[in-house]
Amino acid sequence: MFENSTKTSLYATLTGVFTACLIISNIIAGKTFDFFSLTLPCGVMIFPVIYIVNDVLAECYGYEKARKVILLGFFMNLIAVICYNVTILLPAPVFFENSEAFSVVLGSTLRLLVASFIAYLAGSLVNAKLMVYLKKWRDDKLFFRCILSTLFGEGLDALIFILIGFMGTMPIEALLVMIVAQALFKTIYEIIVYPLTRLVIGKVKALPN
Repeated sequence: MFENSTKTSLYATLTGVFTACLIISNIIAGKTFDFFSLTLPCGVMIFPVIYIVNDVLAECYGYEKARKVILLGFFMNLIAVICYNVTILLPAPVFFENSEAFSVVLGSTLRLLVASFIAYLAGSLVNAKLMVYLKKWRDDKLFFRCILSTLFGEGLDALIFILIGFMGTMPIEALLVMIVAQALFKTIYEIIVYPLTRLVIGKVKALPN
C-alpha cells in the first residue's frame, strides 16, 4: 500500500477505502447482534474503520481535505440508497423469487435514512474538526487526539441516529443505553486498533508529497 506511493496518490486510496466502508456499514447495519446483553447494529464492526481513516485524513491532510472525503462519502452513499430503492421498485420477472428478501436487506424507511445521513455528517465532521483543533493544542498527544475525537464524533453520531431513528419506539432508558453502548463500543474498538492507526499515520507522514 505504501510502496512507491506519495501522499497525493495515497489520498485517493484512503478516499476509496473510506467510501467503500461507509456503504458497506450502511448495508450491514440492517442486522443487529447481541453483545453481552446489549443489542447493537452489525455496522459497528466496520464503522470504526471509517473513523480511523477519518483520523488519518485529518491528521495527515488537514480538515479541508478530510471534509471533502466525508462529503463525497455522503453523496456516494446517497446514490447507493437511490439505486437500491429504484431497483426495489422495478418489476421483477416471474422467475425471480427473492424480491421480498432483496427489499428487506437493501430497503429502509425514510426515518432511518434521514437519521443515518444526519448522524454520519455531524459525527464525521466533528471527529475531523476536533482532531485538527486538538493538534494545534497538543501536537505531541496523538493517542489523546484520536480517542477523544472519536469519542465525541461517535457519541454525537449515536445520539443523533438513535434519537431520530428510534424515539417513540422504545423506552427512553433503552435509547440511552443504546447511545452509550454504541459510542463506547466504537471508541474501545479504536483504542484497541490505535497502534495500527499510529503506524498508518506515521507512514503517511513519511511519504513524499
